[in-house]
Amino acid sequence: MTKAVGTEAVSKLTQDPHSVREEREKILEVAIGREVRAYRKQQNITVAELSKLTDLSIGMLSKIENGNTSPSLTTLQTLANALSVPLTAFFKGYEERRQAVHTKSGRGVEIERAGTRAGHQYKLLGHIGSNSSGVIVEPYLIQLDSESDVFKTFQHDGIEMIYMLEGKIDYRHGAEMYPLEPGDTLFFDADAPHGPERLVQLPARYLSIISYPREK
Repeated sequence: MTKAVGTEAVSKLTQDPHSVREEREKILEVAIGREVRAYRKQQNITVAELSKLTDLSIGMLSKIENGNTSPSLTTLQTLANALSVPLTAFFKGYEERRQAVHTKSGRGVEIERAGTRAGHQYKLLGHIGSNSSGVIVEPYLIQLDSESDVFKTFQHDGIEMIYMLEGKIDYRHGAEMYPLEPGDTLFFDADAPHGPERLVQLPARYLSIISYPREK
């Protein structure tokens, strides 16, 4: 049975996909100051109270938070102890990097996945390993042509989304069968057995995006 996405499900989403976060700080002192201020405010501590906890003057703390001075490691360690955060937390805004992978048309890396058969083409469109989200995302372009044979279903950790580009297939997920044609999307728990079971109209192409937690 096909489940449609309705307004009720969408209304429960809390993250704004159009929100803009502040850019990575380019000046180390400014980055440190912003982190110190953020952690202080998180704990509802005033500058005067932090001054008493650290024996640093209010003037010095103001200079640090405004990025107008370069605090020593001893001073930063004192602040870290007072705010109960690791010393490295103050460098997060400066060191944080964002990665992007641009793959030109037809340039995806062809790979073999467990269960792949002759005539099944898998192209990995991009990959980012270690990242701050703790999530690995693998986007594939999958093509099934006239020589493809039906294969055993896949089963793995994570969440998967399929977006149909060309052709028609009947895609199995667990005990359910979903007829997919261009423009259709299937979003599912990848722990259940799944895969294209009936190739209705070939060639068939679809995007498969798999996400799963990075191993610690």
